Amino acid sequence: MLATPPVIRAQPAGRRPRIAYLSLFSAQTDPRLIEGFKRGLEENGLVDRRTVDVEYDWASGSPQKLAEMSAALVQSDTAVVVTEGPRTTKALLDAGFKKPIVLAVSSDPVGSGFVASLARPGGSITGLSMSNVELEGKRLELLKEAVPSLKHAFMLRDPSTSPQAVVTARATAQSLGVEMLLVETRDPAGFEAAFSDAVAKGADGVSVMTSPLFFSFRAQLIELAMRHRLPSIWEMSNIVRDGGLMSYGPDFTDMYRRSAGYVGRILKGTLPADMPVEQPIKFELVVNLRTAKELGLTIPESFLARADDVIE
Repeated sequence: MLATPPVIRAQPAGRRPRIAYLSLFSAQTDPRLIEGFKRGLEENGLVDRRTVDVEYDWASGSPQKLAEMSAALVQSDTAVVVTEGPRTTKALLDAGFKKPIVLAVSSDPVGSGFVASLARPGGSITGLSMSNVELEGKRLELLKEAVPSLKHAFMLRDPSTSPQAVVTARATAQSLGVEMLLVETRDPAGFEAAFSDAVAKGADGVSVMTSPLFFSFRAQLIELAMRHRLPSIWEMSNIVRDGGLMSYGPDFTDMYRRSAGYVGRILKGTLPADMPVEQPIKFELVVNLRTAKELGLTIPESFLARADDVIE
């Protein structure tokens, strides 16, 4: 991929630059993320229908629809596309998109081949990245701290995600004196069997490892965790607001806000190749006390005092 010229110069005279936001999910997945993105646009002087035109393309979970939207963007006069997750970025590249792409969030842009390195992307893609390798172990530590009786941790993993996170989580479990029960599935039809199998082996808590698939089907996973009486920990805080017990991970709303800054700089002429990929700078611990009460748990006060948000 070659660095593109300043896109603002490519716009026809009198035309506002066009920005597209492309997502595999639906607009209802997490409205707070889009609110953060819109806030970031305004902070950079990018006001929809005044200084720029912003288009939101939602694939609603359909890979076919995502491919069709990607192909349409290739044929459009879009100046910059903001993508949500590696599958979305790959679909856009597979369609032949050559203009600048900003990653609102991507788990491993180097490993995915999107950029040459975080410090020097070297092509038409830049934005924000995050690594869950260390965070999976940290989440297990937090689950054990919140539920000291935890002995058998059920780790639900999407096998398409990084295997290194499993190594880290297993080492953490060993240091905590907790047996790790790893169950892998990439098929929502297998969720029920995964939980039943883990519980049959003595699981008394669940850490749902990071995966776009699990995020899409979080309602089903939350219901299974509650039905099997398993304290749960997740990556994203909105899953806790939907009924999960607790979460620890990047402040994704802030990451989406920051992605708009990349858009602003690109429209002013900065090349994506010259803009380092940045990491999260804010993390949040969120606990749902209503869920804890339903599970008959008492979360230690010292733990709650450290939480960024406690849902009561």
